[in-house]
Amino acid sequence: MLKFSRYSLLSKLNLFKLTTREYCGSDDCEKSAFENIKTLTPQGISRLTNLFQEDKNENKVNLGIGVYRTEENKPYILPVVKKCALELVQDPNLNFEYLPVFGNPEFTKAASELILGKDCKAIEENRIVGVQTISGSGALRLAVEFISQHLKKRTCYMSDPTWKNHSLILKHAGIKTLKGYPYWNDAKRNIDISNLLAALNEATEGDVILLQPSAHNPTGMDPTKRQWKQIAQVIKERNLFPFFDVAYQGFASGDPDRDTWAVRYFVKKGMETLIAQSFSKNMGLYNERVGNLIFVLKDANHIEAVASQISILIRTNYSNPPAFCSRVVAKLLTDENKKKEWLKTILEMVDRIKKMRKALTNKLKELETPGTWDHIEKQRGMFSFLGLPPNQCYKLLKEKHIYLLNCGRINVCGLNLNNIDYVAKSIDEVVRQAVSLR
Repeated sequence: MLKFSRYSLLSKLNLFKLTTREYCGSDDCEKSAFENIKTLTPQGISRLTNLFQEDKNENKVNLGIGVYRTEENKPYILPVVKKCALELVQDPNLNFEYLPVFGNPEFTKAASELILGKDCKAIEENRIVGVQTISGSGALRLAVEFISQHLKKRTCYMSDPTWKNHSLILKHAGIKTLKGYPYWNDAKRNIDISNLLAALNEATEGDVILLQPSAHNPTGMDPTKRQWKQIAQVIKERNLFPFFDVAYQGFASGDPDRDTWAVRYFVKKGMETLIAQSFSKNMGLYNERVGNLIFVLKDANHIEAVASQISILIRTNYSNPPAFCSRVVAKLLTDENKKKEWLKTILEMVDRIKKMRKALTNKLKELETPGTWDHIEKQRGMFSFLGLPPNQCYKLLKEKHIYLLNCGRINVCGLNLNNIDYVAKSIDEVVRQAVSLR
């Protein structure tokens, strides 16, 4: 048996350390490769959700995260969506094989027709490519990577304000320059159409213009048909590239066809476009990540080349989309009875949102809250831009436990008959305090 003295063992260990340092050239080999990674503070909705969950106050109200809630403040599973899912589960032929790279063809066809209409000439002439994506965010990401790599666009205009994640996706997917076009007139609390058009007239040929056709996030204000025609005219005349984010189809008016009027108008005018589509909100499939990306081209001869390049982007991103809920959507949209049931449910959901808008507007008027509040009722979709400055939003959060974004956006679906009095009185109190300090 070999024996080592304590001294000789320590000497050998020290010699090993010295040899290691000499081999590495420094002490760096003892450091973690991750030690210089900076911790980011949760932002926006993630931060609000965390704070809300930690809050023990019994009066707390979550008006932040963009999900539909029932009058009882519960998550809502659309009955027809549940019905379709159960039918699929009970199907003896159900399997979990890979889908094609472009996803479920029955789904992409039905989803594309929902946006463009079954009578769309671009569909009839085979001038579109539909691609199943990882919800709307995934559709945006895939579209922007394609735009950046193949259309060589380096500047993108988006509404000011817009959904916070738009700028993050655009930057990380390769768009070098981001610019805002005026959208919200804070004084009049409506769309700033004159300055919007002026900004688009300053854009350079080929610039990308990101548009939300309905239930604008965060303002809840949508252009009229006349205003959409003005926007389309500038985009066409200046040869700009329209890019639509359709996250709330059906949630603005209760009619999916009406909510995509702008998209169909652009396509009818012969403009090429990309359309990101989500089924998170209008079918309640939030965590199932069901989306679609549509390429509308002028010339069918370019379809093969475009499709080949998209397939590479898909292959190197997520390879293959999830199958189950794409089948749910396809089943719903291709069965007339199920589709009718879905449309009826959408109307009921939108009706509840409208009632909450009207109730909040009326209560603020009854309280004689300083300012004007008619814009809340005029806005559409699940979001409302209250028009409150960040310091008042902060007071609502910290003192009243009402969780909303600091830009003043609230999710109207978070309101119900049990909390709307408290919310209205809290807004009234915060606004009055601000007025008294002027």
